[in-house]
Amino acid sequence: MTSYSKEVIADLVAGTLPWPQTRRVMSAYKDDDRFFKYVAVLQDRVGWKDPILLPVSDHLFICQSGDERVTKCECGHSFGDYRKNWKLKAAIIVRNTEESLREIYPNSDIPDPQWMEIREFICPQCGTMHEVEAAAPGYPIVHDFQPDLESFYREWLGKPL
Repeated sequence: MTSYSKEVIADLVAGTLPWPQTRRVMSAYKDDDRFFKYVAVLQDRVGWKDPILLPVSDHLFICQSGDERVTKCECGHSFGDYRKNWKLKAAIIVRNTEESLREIYPNSDIPDPQWMEIREFICPQCGTMHEVEAAAPGYPIVHDFQPDLESFYREWLGKPL
């Protein structure tokens, strides 16, 4: 079985690994400790000490913060309890007019704002856009997922949380 160092995983995450090697890493079976190396790489990239338990996206993580588990931006901003929809505590730009949609679709057809709006979810501290939704006007903000952290660690990773 192939195993990759934390440095190789860091280069993969940073996008600096040469393509032939990236392709080999992507195509090969994953080493048993890949997740933990990946989390260690992510932990090295942030400026705070709360342990990352699960990456949610490139710059958003579920972390252990004291006695709580929270969704946290790479900049350190906490969106609160990970079981609640972090998007409700984000800065939200809703593009629901022809003018605002034209800002992101300057040279193409735009969706009909009476039928669809674009929602951008942004960290209120650093301005990182974490997610975009396209939804019918009035449709509730989607809560993407609520992971069962204990089962993920126990059953998938074979380690306690």
